[in-house]
Amino acid sequence: MTASSKTRSKPARIFYGWWIVVASAGVQMLQAGLLQQAYGAYVSVLLNEFGWSKTALSFGYSLQPVQSGLLGPIQGWMIDHWGPRRVMRIGMLMFGCGFILFSRIDSLIEFYGVFVMMAVGSSLAGFMSITTTLVQWFERRRATAMSLSQTGMSIGGMLVPVVAWSLATYGWRQTAFVSGIIIIAIGLPLAQVMRTNPEQHGLRPDGALEDDLASGSASPVVSTGDVATRIDFTAREALRTRAFWLISFGHASALLVVSAVMVHLILHLEQSRGLSLGSAATVVAVLTLITAIGQIVGGVLGDRFQKRKIAALAMFGHSAGLLALAWGDAFTWVIVFTLAHGIAWGMRGPLMQAMRADYFGRRHFGTIMGFSSLVINVGMVSGPLIAGGMADHFGNYEYGFTLLAIFAALGSIFFVFATPPPPPKRSNGGLV
Repeated sequence: MTASSKTRSKPARIFYGWWIVVASAGVQMLQAGLLQQAYGAYVSVLLNEFGWSKTALSFGYSLQPVQSGLLGPIQGWMIDHWGPRRVMRIGMLMFGCGFILFSRIDSLIEFYGVFVMMAVGSSLAGFMSITTTLVQWFERRRATAMSLSQTGMSIGGMLVPVVAWSLATYGWRQTAFVSGIIIIAIGLPLAQVMRTNPEQHGLRPDGALEDDLASGSASPVVSTGDVATRIDFTAREALRTRAFWLISFGHASALLVVSAVMVHLILHLEQSRGLSLGSAATVVAVLTLITAIGQIVGGVLGDRFQKRKIAALAMFGHSAGLLALAWGDAFTWVIVFTLAHGIAWGMRGPLMQAMRADYFGRRHFGTIMGFSSLVINVGMVSGPLIAGGMADHFGNYEYGFTLLAIFAALGSIFFVFATPPPPPKRSNGGLV
């Protein structure tokens, strides 16, 4: 055995996959704290300055999932063939530069144009690239790794009061410009941490060494009843399964609520509950703190129990929380919403990608996830538009939130029936 091979066989003090988890959390913190969770604060300021309608501002946010869905299959192929680090570096530059250009806009068309740039950048640098990477590095502890990574989104949400303070103190243009600089300065080094797969380092998922696998001393995979097969499905094979479509439709149903809350929560709390911008932003921060707790719980449970049943239960949490927000008169109901929606979002979120990886394998995950994004982003697009359009029509958010809550509850059915698919039928190594 050569010296280099001996070096490759020595276990690292900390499995490199956990450094990827930390970097992934940092990237999601930037995206959530400066854009996704903070968008509602920008909506409030832009509404007052330009007088644009809630529907128009909702459409601006919806440009992100629209392009993400259209870009999804291409992005999945790029990640599978070029690796996540290169894709994420390009995305970070586009995301940061888009924020800088956003600080210069003066019309709705300009707003839409720069937001498309920001959306493309955040997609390339964000969720799909991160998830595809983590799927390669973890198997036995996949749900845990996903949940810890997504706590970055929750930490970012806690920064929304800071963004709201900056909007009120320095103005939205200065805030947007500085946000762009922060994204480039911090995001690019975080993207450098990404690596395609553990095999490049003489490891296997979860840190098992190749020598350990050969001797049988590696830790066994804990079965939760979710893992259907160790065969890696191709994208075409996955698209032929019922599970692919049921998971995608269930995920889309959940994002109806998540996206509507991201865009309209602050405005609803200001207009219907009389809260100030700073107080409403604090509610967002508390919501994301609760979400972080849910993510940790969901990750632990997801590695031990059937993920689809946990996800189905979480859908009722989304529904109940949104109904409490819509119709509750006292601030107590805002607390109920924060607890129900936050726990549900946190528990369900990490399980979506873990389920897909359990069912369809690692090798073609990026491409499979890309095709799934065509479906799930329908929910991301529709949620804010439904809530904003009905608010413009009725003068409040009650009816729009109620409709989305009903859709979320019905979406639990998709997860109930999303059982693991049978192995694909192949003949002589090819498709039948």
